[in-house]
Amino acid sequence: MTSPLYRSAFSLAADIVAGERSSVDTLAFYLDRIEAHNPGLNAVVALDSERAMARAREADAAAQRGESWGPLHGVPITIKDAFCTEGLLTAGGMPACKDNVPTANAVAVQRYIDAGAIVFGKTNVPFMSADLQSYNDVYGTTNNPWNTERTCGGSSGGAAASVAAGLTPLEVGSDIGGSIRTPSHFNGVFGHKSSYGIVSQRGHLPPGEHIYSESDLSVVGPIGTCVDDLEQALDVLLGPAPEVATGWRVDLPPASFEDAASLRVAVWSDDEFCPVEADIKAAIEAAADSLEALGATVDRTARPDFDPERNHHNYTQLLLAALGADMPDEVRKAAAETVAVADPADMSEPLLQMRGIALSHSDWLRQNERRLRTRSAWNRFFEDYDVVLCPCAHVCAFAHDHTPDMHARRIPVNGEPQPYTNLMRWSGVTLNAHLPATVTPVGLSQEGLPIGVQIASRYLGDRTTLAVARLLESHHRAFTPPPGFSD
Repeated sequence: MTSPLYRSAFSLAADIVAGERSSVDTLAFYLDRIEAHNPGLNAVVALDSERAMARAREADAAAQRGESWGPLHGVPITIKDAFCTEGLLTAGGMPACKDNVPTANAVAVQRYIDAGAIVFGKTNVPFMSADLQSYNDVYGTTNNPWNTERTCGGSSGGAAASVAAGLTPLEVGSDIGGSIRTPSHFNGVFGHKSSYGIVSQRGHLPPGEHIYSESDLSVVGPIGTCVDDLEQALDVLLGPAPEVATGWRVDLPPASFEDAASLRVAVWSDDEFCPVEADIKAAIEAAADSLEALGATVDRTARPDFDPERNHHNYTQLLLAALGADMPDEVRKAAAETVAVADPADMSEPLLQMRGIALSHSDWLRQNERRLRTRSAWNRFFEDYDVVLCPCAHVCAFAHDHTPDMHARRIPVNGEPQPYTNLMRWSGVTLNAHLPATVTPVGLSQEGLPIGVQIASRYLGDRTTLAVARLLESHHRAFTPPPGFSD
């Protein structure tokens, strides 16, 4: 029997159902793998071994009876610790929730379970999933398997690091500021930020197990080591919250191109609104070259008709309005007082965030109208192009920096220090318009760190971005394990 290491989660399930592999042995493999490799990573932060092993025995017994629980039958997986898991500690990086044991699963978690998966552990996140590094006072810091002196990213950092290190075959992430895409890029794995609204966020912490509202920006999507798993996992996750599921369905259209020869690609590998490290720009351009060699039409100058700087201003205010809803009244009052005396033209990052926290409902409606106009510009753009290739972030995984004031942090970009908060600029370009984006590995930096590309398309064009990711996986670069993790 071949090792399950870096095998497709769905192929593992097929083997278990066919009796060619044991769910019990597969779970034991991942538990042993965690024991060997997790101490240096701190990616998996909670385990549910006994219940998982009992469920694995049931999965094997069911397979022997000729039964199948679904496309993930008997496959052990971990879950990002922002998603509530019944009977398994869900802290979300928050000391106040360090003993929180939910009574029900998040919708996305339940869909994996309903497909036959067995949840055996949780992976680390930043405090409230509100950073692009994964560290907190409950579980500490998660390291990048490519270089433990570097961050794994956030907020799905523990999830992406665990997939990259072979501690789990499949994960689920959430993304409101690059939280699927940045960790996938930093750890060299595949990730899919779904179109807004097609996968339920219910049961995400924050806001919490018993909160029914869903953010107007955040999305949920899979993280894995191959496009096959992203495609099949998305099909498992698709659908609204239970109370409206009787009234509507998600029916994503097929990919907008038939073959590479009919594919139209725009390349946006760098921009003065957020300059990109030379290695990342070169890797994205090389990926475009590979698509062009397959027959695709590639345009390196095309840009959507909106100002990315103004989009960032719009996105940041909508983002902080969403995050600020759960902030104490005194914080929102202080933000409003700061904004009231500020220069209306001042869009510096700290003040921009204060503007978002203080946003009134009428001002939110105005900002939302600006977002819809940007989305319209993207729609016009995608009349001429199937996808756009752009950075997930402007840097590769950087050294851990836990300076309390994020605005005081700096990241070197091409040798020049840049504000830490620039990490959200490229993610906001596509997220603010609710677009789907698939991350695929495209190379390594000169320091040997992974580089991923963000493949975006029109709203509900998820199958298009995944199809282009498959072309790059087959003809440019597939998943490569970090050094020291391939056996």
